[in-house]
Amino acid sequence: MPELRVVAGLVFDASGRVLIAQRPAGKALAGRWEFPGGKVAANEAARAAIARELREEIGIEVRDAERLLYYAAVYPGRTIWLDVWVVKDWSGQPRGLDAQSLEWVEPSRLREHDILEADAPIVAALSCRSTSGKADTR
Repeated sequence: MPELRVVAGLVFDASGRVLIAQRPAGKALAGRWEFPGGKVAANEAARAAIARELREEIGIEVRDAERLLYYAAVYPGRTIWLDVWVVKDWSGQPRGLDAQSLEWVEPSRLREHDILEADAPIVAALSCRSTSGKADTR
């Protein structure tokens, strides 16, 4: 079964809200919400991938990040390995560089959005984790 490595970044603002992105038209699962990130390139370290993906996808520079979760999401015909990072220090103004909408959401309200099933472990982890100290440190 083919496997794909993906990174996702948890970016928090000064109010403790987390950033989510809506998959744009033309992509699989368009209109659904997810955490920003993307595919890890061959021979690329996950830490480097999260910095690159967030720069390319939402225009921020990651200065410090810490791994939160690493797990497999199994789909018919393939497995996606998700490497989830809490972005502890970043600069820039997040904006949708891939024609996607962005929204800051209280972690306790994530279940009100149509978040991808593969991101359910992230939503669960955030409901158990305090986001204090994860402020926007621009």
